[in-house]
Amino acid sequence: TFGSFIGFSAALPLSISVIFGNMMEVGADGAMARVVNPDAPSALTWAWMGPFVGALIRPVGGWISDKMGGSIVTQIISVVMVVASVATGYVMMLAYNSTDPNSYFALFLILFIVMFAASGIGNGSTFRSIGFIFNQQQKGPVLGWTSAIAAYGAFIAPRVMGQEIQAGTPEVAMYGFAVFYAVCLVVNWWFYLRKNAYIKNP
Repeated sequence: TFGSFIGFSAALPLSISVIFGNMMEVGADGAMARVVNPDAPSALTWAWMGPFVGALIRPVGGWISDKMGGSIVTQIISVVMVVASVATGYVMMLAYNSTDPNSYFALFLILFIVMFAASGIGNGSTFRSIGFIFNQQQKGPVLGWTSAIAAYGAFIAPRVMGQEIQAGTPEVAMYGFAVFYAVCLVVNWWFYLRKNAYIKNP
């Protein structure tokens, strides 16, 4: 969740600039070519919204987790992130191959904000779970280790997104993230939510 938050903070402006900064144009011979979109939305104008929502909603994730349990909340937001990633990838594909990408921008931005909100809530629920699962001596090192691993998100997400956009298949990156979130969902259920869980949480 935290890795997604910081990774998407870098990937969102990149996606806006490249996917919506260009558009498809039909040539005289009928061939399609990517050209500059003269009415492209500005990444500087819109990209701040996702991280802002994610950061703002993070305490809500902790508060809800105190009421419901950290792993339950993490499980729910993992489902949301799987669905939102697939939907975002599909919209990105449509926009990338469109002669009017701007018509997809509002939906694209809303879906990305949903992912930021889910990652923010999940960040709160995950950190709440760590406090529940580990004792006082273990908690500090585990939080530090978790934050260090999450920092890879800032490198992986924009790199993968950039490679797939360059290849003309931005949706593949988002579908890949959806698979990762699905794996996280299974891991979370297996260790913390199933009947004979490693540590029942809640």
